[in-house]
Amino acid sequence: MSLKGAPDLLDRLKARGVHRVLVQAPEGLKRELPAFARALKERGIAVTLSGDPCYGACDLARPDVAGGELLLHLGHAPLGGPPEWAIFDPWHLDFPLEVLDNALPLLHDPAIGLLTTVQHTHLIDAVVTYLSAHGVRATAVPGGDRAPLRGQILGCSYAAARGCGAREVLFIGTGVFHPLGVRLATGLEVVALDPFTGVCTRVDASRLLRQRFAIIERARGAASFGILVSEKTGQRREALVKYLMSLTDLAVPVRVNEVTPDLLLNLGFSAYVNTACPRLAYDDQVRFFAPVLSPPEFEILCGVRKWEDYAIDEIT
Repeated sequence: MSLKGAPDLLDRLKARGVHRVLVQAPEGLKRELPAFARALKERGIAVTLSGDPCYGACDLARPDVAGGELLLHLGHAPLGGPPEWAIFDPWHLDFPLEVLDNALPLLHDPAIGLLTTVQHTHLIDAVVTYLSAHGVRATAVPGGDRAPLRGQILGCSYAAARGCGAREVLFIGTGVFHPLGVRLATGLEVVALDPFTGVCTRVDASRLLRQRFAIIERARGAASFGILVSEKTGQRREALVKYLMSLTDLAVPVRVNEVTPDLLLNLGFSAYVNTACPRLAYDDQVRFFAPVLSPPEFEILCGVRKWEDYAIDEIT
């Protein structure tokens, strides 16, 4: 990693008169941080790296604890107004527009929604132009306070998908969680394109739904439920916790900073309900010995939501 992903970063740091920074990045960027730190140090910026897990802009490290003047948060856009003590850089990643040719045969509608993750939002206009030249009209809209950039979605927010006004969307990015989330959150047809491998598929959420149905059934008859309440400011949902507690007398709130298999094992609840980062229940279930339900799944278990009304968990 060099500074080319953030060409104006040094100017922004100098404008703030900053000489010492704490650098935080998600897991996918952490291996590159030593080289990034060297690049900053060569330009007179003292650097401390945050080694803790980072789940997004909802999970900010405090620079003052590490002796830094400012937090440099890479890989995400701010949620709402950023704090004065933080600078965000999404760390833009380019890809050849010609890879979009792989998606064209899978798109069934001439007017589509366009979605991506923060790293590629700078290419939205170029993608719209390229698709238009190939007979596809693409619309990209901001996703609100949690995803403020055009076409941007998060693993906890799919507002940009709902607002695009299309029946079919093209998601550009790596991994399967985001396009699956769009499909479950909106019911839209989703075509997912990995811009680096060129692999393009139409998204089918049926397998994930079968897995989640099995998790709900495992939780039936549980003697106790731990309601996981995040201490991270961008994940804290106190009103939701209060509502979930009202659904059963078997639940106890558990305040946590990090959710790990050992933590859940030691707590000893029969099942858990996750109100922290929504991805924990979906991505990490294989690591947990006990069922970890999302809030909508807990509603299904408690009989206040029908399975036919299944919804993926989002933070609004």
